[in-house]
Amino acid sequence: MEFNRNPVVNDEAAFDIYPPPLPADSSTLPSRPPVVTIMGHVDHGKTTLLDTLRSTSVAKGEAGGITQHIGAFSVPVPASGDSSGPPRTITFLDTPGHAAFSAMRARGASVTDVVVLVVAADDGIMPQTREVIELVKKSNVGLVVAINKVDKPGVDISKVENALLGEGIQLETFGGDVPVVHVSGLTGQGLDQLVETISALAEMQDLRAEREGTLHGYVLESKVAKGLGPVGTVLVLRGNLKPGQHLICGMTSAKVRLLSDHNGKAVKVAYPGMAVTVSGWKELPNAGDEVLTGPEADIKKALANRIRKAEIEASLLDLEAINEQRRSEREKREAEEDEESTEAAEAPTGPKELRLVIKGDVSGTVEAVKGAVEGIGNDLARVKIVSTGVGDVTESDILRAKTARGTIIAFNVKTPRSVENEAQSQHVPILTSSVIYKLMDEVKARVIELLPPVIEKRVTGQATVLQLFDIHVKGKKTKQVGGCRVSNGVVAKDKIARVIRNGQIVHEGRLETLKQHKNDVMEIGKGSECGLNLADFNDLRVGDTIEMYEEVTLPGTL
Repeated sequence: MEFNRNPVVNDEAAFDIYPPPLPADSSTLPSRPPVVTIMGHVDHGKTTLLDTLRSTSVAKGEAGGITQHIGAFSVPVPASGDSSGPPRTITFLDTPGHAAFSAMRARGASVTDVVVLVVAADDGIMPQTREVIELVKKSNVGLVVAINKVDKPGVDISKVENALLGEGIQLETFGGDVPVVHVSGLTGQGLDQLVETISALAEMQDLRAEREGTLHGYVLESKVAKGLGPVGTVLVLRGNLKPGQHLICGMTSAKVRLLSDHNGKAVKVAYPGMAVTVSGWKELPNAGDEVLTGPEADIKKALANRIRKAEIEASLLDLEAINEQRRSEREKREAEEDEESTEAAEAPTGPKELRLVIKGDVSGTVEAVKGAVEGIGNDLARVKIVSTGVGDVTESDILRAKTARGTIIAFNVKTPRSVENEAQSQHVPILTSSVIYKLMDEVKARVIELLPPVIEKRVTGQATVLQLFDIHVKGKKTKQVGGCRVSNGVVAKDKIARVIRNGQIVHEGRLETLKQHKNDVMEIGKGSECGLNLADFNDLRVGDTIEMYEEVTLPGTL
């Protein structure tokens, strides 16, 4: 009791579900399959390599040969040492290869035991290869280097190995501890050795997890499937996953209706190291969110608390936004009162925004596209994400983009003809793409269009005032004419003039007259003499430099 007040502690409002604590002694737990992530640069053969391992063909159907979302597959391997033992499996995660998907790749590494770094023998170290090396150095995972495309004629494998050594990867070839395998995704050469190397590395790590008890896993990807509704691929880390269980994941929950593996076959129970597709979600789970299980009543209570907490945080953000808006409006009003020029008062404050509504095929892709385009821009123009979603573009997306005066990004999804017609009538642009490079280039180009143009002054000619003349005009008025010699370039009447005296600009304006031997001319070349008069300026002096320039409008740059 402080300040004569009794504190009220609401345990119900603070209730949530958390992962179970790790056991004190994990050596007695049953072993689990290793989770292996295939990583590497674009087109270095990751998907083809994985295809050969699981004897399917995915790469042919992908845009530009790039995996667009994380897939998880189990590959059976013979039990090491004891061939009569039960067949073991390795769970492979296939992460996208482009730099824009670094968020997904980082998430893949966070649940990974072994990383297989694929390097093409004919291409060597590339930007994404270095990115993966940095990722592996930061995280505590095993590393196997697979030098791919060794069947190509003329490749120099030792050059690639030396380049890897230069990046700080201590290969076994040079007496280090990182195993290196020479493979070919097309012919299957060296794949048996790769699987054996991964198994040996996993045995050294002694991977174990409880097969009973509370589930702890992560969502790798999610999408809306026909006939099933929202589905999510869940990688089980601890415990087990069965149909009928109640799950909580982020801001959504599920009662598991159906579990299926990567071949679409029903699974009765999923144990640690397995990745299964779960149907029965009330809403689409977000890729990367933690999956936990518990009694239905506890999940409802925890979900209500999470939603309430998120609403409070959102309202605080809204409050800050409202206060910021009021502050800017007040400052704008004060500026309008102080400003005499109406044009200056009406000038918009703050950076211009390219507002985007992002739609994608799975939540992992949407998250990665959002992360890729959010960083485009600067202090003058930037990208603002209005909303994101999974599935085809709908009329509600058109309405949302119209309200926000934004653009719709349809990444790897279709836009029905009726929705396209609605977008055209509402003047809402739709960017459709299935390759991330093109999409980022298009967004960047649109942000550049928002930037204020750069006005560049290019000097076209210079003249020096040698003598002054006063010419009488109507009435008693006199007009000052400067006798000049053109020292550089061309003095043209249609360009802008500035008078420079002692290094200082004393006047800028247009030429009123330009004469040579009493003849009006439009331009005078270098070395010629002329007489000129500037509009609204009668203070020329001998020795002044008259500089002619033109203003060139250039597009802004990020």
